[in-house]
Amino acid sequence: MLSVFFKRAREDIAAFKERDPAARSSLEIYFLYPGAKAVRMHRRANFFFRHGRFFLARWISQRCVRKTGIEIHPAAQIGRRLVIDHGTGVVIGETAEIGDNVTIYQGVTLGGTGKQMGKRHPTIGNGVMIGAGAKVLGPFKVGDNSQIAAGAVVLSEVPPNSTAVGVPARVVKQDGKRLALDQVHVPDPISQKFCKMECELEGLKERLAKLEEND
Repeated sequence: MLSVFFKRAREDIAAFKERDPAARSSLEIYFLYPGAKAVRMHRRANFFFRHGRFFLARWISQRCVRKTGIEIHPAAQIGRRLVIDHGTGVVIGETAEIGDNVTIYQGVTLGGTGKQMGKRHPTIGNGVMIGAGAKVLGPFKVGDNSQIAAGAVVLSEVPPNSTAVGVPARVVKQDGKRLALDQVHVPDPISQKFCKMECELEGLKERLAKLEEND
């Protein structure tokens, strides 16, 4: 088992050297890169989680947050050669799945959209790049070799070999070809926010009415 951990660590270091032009040496990556440390600690936490040592797994993951600023739930499944570049503010949820050769930048969230049980976090395919500050929210898949632009909010499935941008994100490029954008029916984030507030207000009104009836 230790040989597997060491092999994965060597692969992770090689991936950082390949994808980060600022990386100078393997020792620097191993001891000083918070993304590399977070991946190593998660592999240990995930091992204990899979063997029923939930408290110990959670302790390791929370220690990782304090040391690196990166929060990865111990149950999350990550593939080989994951690079978390810079990494501050990265959050990866419990049922998230990450393929091989994925690159994640700072401020990324792989989260859910509710409190339901079961699969509620995204599945990230192989070779995906997720830009700084992007949010991928929900139990859908981001296809292999796709790119999520910085600051994008992804709420639905992204096909393989695609580029998604915007809030909410939309695919603007697929298989190397730019897609025609609908400039007329682009969602208005302000109107969406007002709509959400109206729904919440209606819910509060219903709860208040029920409380008044009970009185």
